[in-house]
Amino acid sequence: MGVLVCCDCFFYRKSKPKTNGKKPPAEEKKQYMEPEFTKIRVVDFDLKELVVLPREIDLNEWLASNTTTFFNLINLQYSTISEFCTGDTCQAMTACSTIYYWYDERGKKTKCTAPQYVDFVMSLCQKLVTDEEIFPTKYGKEFPNSFESLVKKICRYLFHVLAHLYWAHFKETVALDLQGHLNTLYAHFIVFVREFNLVDPKEISIMDDLSKVLCTPAPPPAPVPASSASAPSPSSENHVTER
Repeated sequence: MGVLVCCDCFFYRKSKPKTNGKKPPAEEKKQYMEPEFTKIRVVDFDLKELVVLPREIDLNEWLASNTTTFFNLINLQYSTISEFCTGDTCQAMTACSTIYYWYDERGKKTKCTAPQYVDFVMSLCQKLVTDEEIFPTKYGKEFPNSFESLVKKICRYLFHVLAHLYWAHFKETVALDLQGHLNTLYAHFIVFVREFNLVDPKEISIMDDLSKVLCTPAPPPAPVPASSASAPSPSSENHVTER
């Protein structure tokens, strides 16, 4: 189920996260931090290798390609649980103790339900990444001076969606057996935005505990002990076929 609903009545600008004044209950555990789930990935190599700018690629081209890919993947990941994210179950766009707000064209702060907020995010991202003046695809077309700031805005909003997925819908993600995909997507995204300083560290600090676990490269597999190496069979040595 897609979430690319256009909402032209909203003026998109940097929303201001605000804590709701209540900390999560001390006894409430973060299911997504349990080792049985954090160890599940769909790749086992250092994701930094995927995000480093190749020598022959222009920086803006690289940012455009990766940002568009992350938009599509996060949109797809959210769509897998969108039927569980409703105005009743998610009356605000929350992650940890943070509530995210939108502002209309008059500057009025609007508290949205999570599905409304995600609709606005995906509509904005869709509008930007398909705008030839912002994300040019034709050879020789230059990127606008505002390109980097717009990429930062997209990445900031996409982080909000990822944080909400973990905070409010990890249980459904596990039920669908998609936690490995979510973990890998999250880790890849965080490594990318850190590499190019696309999201303020304070913004993503609410998920630092998860980022620390998922973004640390997995240790290499232990070497096979020499004693366990298979030795040649005595019967196979110096074997002469009799005729």
